[in-house]
Amino acid sequence: MISQAASSVTVSNPLPRAALALANVQYEKKGAIAYVTVNRPKVLNALNTPTWTDLRAAFEDAKADASVHGVILTGAGDKAFIAGADISELAHVDAYEAEKSSRFGQDVLDLIENLGKPVIAAVNGFVLGGGCETAMACTIRIAAEHAKFGQPEVKLGLLPGGGGTQRLPRLVGKGRALQLILTGETISAQEAYRIGLVNEVVPAASLIERAETILKQIAANAPIAVKFSLEAANKGLETSQGEGLALEASFFGICAATEDKKEGTAAFLEKRAPQFHGR
Repeated sequence: MISQAASSVTVSNPLPRAALALANVQYEKKGAIAYVTVNRPKVLNALNTPTWTDLRAAFEDAKADASVHGVILTGAGDKAFIAGADISELAHVDAYEAEKSSRFGQDVLDLIENLGKPVIAAVNGFVLGGGCETAMACTIRIAAEHAKFGQPEVKLGLLPGGGGTQRLPRLVGKGRALQLILTGETISAQEAYRIGLVNEVVPAASLIERAETILKQIAANAPIAVKFSLEAANKGLETSQGEGLALEASFFGICAATEDKKEGTAAFLEKRAPQFHGR
């Protein structure tokens, strides 16, 4: 349940709500949180074209649903978050199909990264190749202690095609990123935490609970401010620092004109919990 501090942004019904019926992704909503679970445990939740399509449908729904204030993305079972691309499909694509597939996956991950709402990757096992790229598109990454990370595409005669060559250097630095990409090595959750690839490492039994706690903390804040904070950080990384600062100032001005800003400052001065309404 959402805490009292976040009660103003909770939907009225905290029970599970019906969502899309998807073949390869389990999707449900509970209160203000949407849960997206890649559901192909027999192949360690590997990504094929139908699974990418289901992920896009789930996140488009979460983006459009005003009652959803955050998303938790995970994998079915306890062995893998997403163990990469489905090699049985990948083995048969030609150059044209491979580029098209790469673009499609990149578009889905761009949707996740720029959802306008926080997305937490609850990494519950192997997170390799496209799985690691999917986790990197999320706002925050929480890993179970047994999780294993890697970009092993070079071992298949390929390179990361879902944004790995771009997001990984931005998260961990160019040198560390290239070491992971060029060697194709797999690293532990603890090493991923040390280099800044994940935010936290927790016991597997606490993984979803910890992700929910973080989303509830975020949901207690002004929705418009959260949305623009995400956009400022994401867009700012694509520009110079000066351009990023100008974008930040613009969003700061927009937020200052909202009812939530008036409520937030008034609540602070009156020493009470704010009641935000996203206006």
